[in-house]
Amino acid sequence: MNGITTASGETIEPFGRSLFDRLSERALSRVGVVDVGSNSIRMVVFDGAARSPAYFYNEKVMAGLGQGLAETGRLNPEGARRGMAALKRFAALADGMGIKPLTCVATAAVREAEDGPEFRREVERQTGLKLWVIEGEEEARLSAQGVLLGWPDAKGLVCDIGGNSMELAELSDGKVGKRISTPLGPFRLQQIKGGPSGLRDHIRKIIQDAAEKMGTGHDQIYLVGGSWRAIARLDMERAKYPMTVLHEYRMTPQGVLDTVDWIGKQNLGDLRGKLGISSSRMELVPLASQVLRELVQIFAPQSLAVSSYGIREGLLYEQMPESLRSRDPLIEAARFAERQMARVPGFGKRLYQFLDPIFKDADPALDRLIRAACLLHDTTWRTHPDYRADACFDNVTRANMAALSHSERVFLGLALLHRYRNSRANAAMAPLFGLLDDAQIRNAEVLGKAMRFGAMFSIKDPAEAGKLKYSAKKKALELRLTDTGQALMGEVALARFNSLAAALGAEPLVVEPAL
Repeated sequence: MNGITTASGETIEPFGRSLFDRLSERALSRVGVVDVGSNSIRMVVFDGAARSPAYFYNEKVMAGLGQGLAETGRLNPEGARRGMAALKRFAALADGMGIKPLTCVATAAVREAEDGPEFRREVERQTGLKLWVIEGEEEARLSAQGVLLGWPDAKGLVCDIGGNSMELAELSDGKVGKRISTPLGPFRLQQIKGGPSGLRDHIRKIIQDAAEKMGTGHDQIYLVGGSWRAIARLDMERAKYPMTVLHEYRMTPQGVLDTVDWIGKQNLGDLRGKLGISSSRMELVPLASQVLRELVQIFAPQSLAVSSYGIREGLLYEQMPESLRSRDPLIEAARFAERQMARVPGFGKRLYQFLDPIFKDADPALDRLIRAACLLHDTTWRTHPDYRADACFDNVTRANMAALSHSERVFLGLALLHRYRNSRANAAMAPLFGLLDDAQIRNAEVLGKAMRFGAMFSIKDPAEAGKLKYSAKKKALELRLTDTGQALMGEVALARFNSLAAALGAEPLVVEPAL
């Protein structure tokens, strides 16, 4: 990879070393990133499957470095004090975890403040951490690459809002195109004079100028940044949405406008406590809402999607060879989970192959979910048997996995629930089933019961014990046993095979080997 470009024009290697010396590398040794923004300073330590890394450690401090910057031209003194304390702690944590070097990227506040260079020098003196300050367009590029880490096929406009700026970047064919930085961060907007109408006109003019540069033919806008996530959480509350996972949460333009109007009528203090949004974040929501309203009205997208991935993930994506970027993040995460947590790593692939005759007509979208489910089918085996079904559902619907829509999360969760339980009646998670249609619910049940049978039919390889044949037209499910399978086909296995056939609406037939 080419590295990132700093505000001084210097090109750096983000982690000071190559993360992927071998193109075939799948595992990721722990690497740490610190994002020093205008509002928050966050440290993330990545670990696990490289194409879909897990967050080994994640801590944020709402320092407010950029509070008042537009008025004074300097970093907020209290924000600088809190930021320094946070960075000292992060340096000590990284040292304790054995993570060196810790990559630190600073954006608008440190970039624009007249005392930004002084702050950088003091940080390095007190903590040993070197802050790499990047320009707005580079910030936009890295944020867009973070979106690509989560959505390999992302196409549209990435919009990353921070405390003092808002970046826009175009995504298409896995590449970052045009990108700009605008002065639309809520801290900066606090200084605008002229009352509500003056603020609205100011925001509108900047977004209209941005639309002329970026174009308005973008069906999808990907929202990056804490203020957008807070608004999305409020949208969930208004709409009584049953899931609270923010990553890949989708909003319609009209839904956004309705939520912005709704926010203006609410007691945000009460909502902050109820939803767990910090006071410093909620304070910026009204201003961010006005920006989002104009963004929706001027760019006129068909849909908006929330991304929890941004600059930090973009730095990781920067290092990936193309062979790794092209892998499916969901499948890579599931493979990693199987290697770490399943009783028999590698069995998931054999289970998928054994069940293939049942799902031979599945489209690519369903097929990847079937693959993922088979890889994950045994990763909660250590949970108490009475709670395995619920644990499976909770794990996959809340897991930090990319390239997985909310309905796909529920599909996987329901399939894994049926891996351990025949019935979903009276399930505590029933409200989430409403994100699926009847056909999806049926497919998830069939997949779950197929895994329930196949996983216990043979511990080593079900293909050595028998072969499945399914005809939807004839409504028949046949299991042709081998000599090995004949010994394995006990009454529990037969009951589970019959349950699978019933879910398919098929007649079960077990064919024993010829004498």
